[in-house]
Amino acid sequence: MNTQTRSHHLRGAVLLATTLLFIPLISVVAFPVKGGQASLDDVRNATAKYHDINVAIADGYGPFYVCTDKEGVGAMGQHYVNGALVDPVNSPGIDPLKPEALVYEPRPDGSLKLVAAEYVTFQDAYHQAFGANATPTVLGTNLIAVGAGNRYGLPPFFERHVWLWSPNPLGIFDDWNSRVSCRGNGDPAV
Repeated sequence: MNTQTRSHHLRGAVLLATTLLFIPLISVVAFPVKGGQASLDDVRNATAKYHDINVAIADGYGPFYVCTDKEGVGAMGQHYVNGALVDPVNSPGIDPLKPEALVYEPRPDGSLKLVAAEYVTFQDAYHQAFGANATPTVLGTNLIAVGAGNRYGLPPFFERHVWLWSPNPLGIFDDWNSRVSCRGNGDPAV
């Protein structure tokens, strides 16, 4: 092998090694994949700015329904939804770093405390995009199917709460949190 050929092979090996070093960084850091390549810490970092309700409102989130609670179980809290993220025409999938809803607990002084994120997509649109038997997931967990005739008056949808900012004795992905309250101003309907 002559000097020119060895130099060519060495440059190729260095280029390949450099490329292989950056592939994990590109796939994990720069381009989270819809459906679950993010971690809970990634979602906390992406939603931390929403502790300020005014930032949430400026980013397109608005109050939806009333504070939701369930007697003897706990509350979901007051949902703030970004309709552009729920809209299946824009994005029928789930992006863990862009929750469709933020959940707040009313405080005694009238302020709102961020307690959870919620992921939502309409069933029909999701099935059209991903197949009739597909179930969306986020953070490695299936979303829950909610049928027609629900308390929100919505067509069938999938949803999943993630209690990032308030410990939940029922589990981080449970709908209800016994430590969250609507302070007597919620919808106790089941």
